[in-house]
Amino acid sequence: MLRDATRGGVGTVCNELARAAEVTVVLEEARLPVRPPVGAACELLGIDPLYVANEGKFVAVVAPAEAAGALAALREHPLGREAVRIGEIRLDPPGIVVLVTAFGGTRIVDMLVGDPLPRIC
Repeated sequence: MLRDATRGGVGTVCNELARAAEVTVVLEEARLPVRPPVGAACELLGIDPLYVANEGKFVAVVAPAEAAGALAALREHPLGREAVRIGEIRLDPPGIVVLVTAFGGTRIVDMLVGDPLPRIC
């Protein structure tokens, strides 16, 4: 499965997947490729980077046995050099997204309500 992360960001994509497939999406905060200036701007504005539009980015769900090969193939292309694995799919509890924080705790990533920033294009 491939999904565009432009509208609603990674958090929304993962919530839609979790609800539609009745699975749990577990994201690892330490693996999320949030560039320092973006993280700083989000912190300053009080915005969760999981909901920021990611123009030109996508989320791929790949079988665990195929993940290494998929990452290698993406990284061979100049636009995919920074591709990373950000989490995994589990069966229970169904329909939610969980973020494992950099401190080792967990939190629920809810479905985005409204837009955190107005569209300018």
